[in-house]
Amino acid sequence: MNKFAIEGQQMAYQDIGQGPVVVFGHSYLWDAQMWAPQVEALSQSYRCIVPELWAHGESDFAPNATRSLKDYAKQVLALLDHLEIEEFAIVGLSVGGMWGCELVTLAPQRVKGIALMDTFVGLEPEVAHKKYFAMLDTISAARAVPEPIVDAVVPLFFANDAEQDNPALVSEFRNKLSNLVGEQAAEVARIGRMVFGRRDQIEDLDNFALPTLIAVGQEDIPRPVLESFLMNDCISGSEMVQIPKAGHISNLEQPEFVTSMLEDFLSKVFTR
Repeated sequence: MNKFAIEGQQMAYQDIGQGPVVVFGHSYLWDAQMWAPQVEALSQSYRCIVPELWAHGESDFAPNATRSLKDYAKQVLALLDHLEIEEFAIVGLSVGGMWGCELVTLAPQRVKGIALMDTFVGLEPEVAHKKYFAMLDTISAARAVPEPIVDAVVPLFFANDAEQDNPALVSEFRNKLSNLVGEQAAEVARIGRMVFGRRDQIEDLDNFALPTLIAVGQEDIPRPVLESFLMNDCISGSEMVQIPKAGHISNLEQPEFVTSMLEDFLSKVFTR
């Protein structure tokens, strides 16, 4: 894992492969390893850059001045400047898509294409916003993720039959949440407030003039298919794919399907 210093804090990132650059954004509560199946395949043809969110993976806690996903997008752009990368595509899942869209707005001439997976860049719906913020407040106060919250959160990330179809994936995630304690738990909750308190980017999508793939697990609970249809309507020329038998972490539940989908999309992006 490589490190890049920003405002005194170390951002961890993977840099694997050679060729046109693809920047991957992982989900909240996950890390760069989430993209392992896709990076293994795509790094044969592309240079894959996978930054880790602050307080996730091997990244330090967020710098004090970091207040929003737009701030984080600027920091990823600083990383790409540091690596002397001018043009790139983005593959962002969940919060990765949210800050990915912020990056498109910040540097539209540099982003060649974007794949938005299991994400929504409008405001968090009010009922979900209240529920998530209550959970985050509890985690901050407890400096841990209490078992009832673990039990509530884990099923949100997977397809309906994940416990039977992919038990190792589900139990590994459950253990990770249960082991989140102390200042780390409080800092992860701080990032959660940036995610679920994000600004509304729906109007920005009208200005997108780049190849855009919108993909969503058919059984995604936190980011239902309807939200992807809404974004698809906003971006002229975008294509939409529904991923069968997948929930929120669709790339790990259906790795072959997603890798093939991304290979197809990126080949179009970089042969334009």
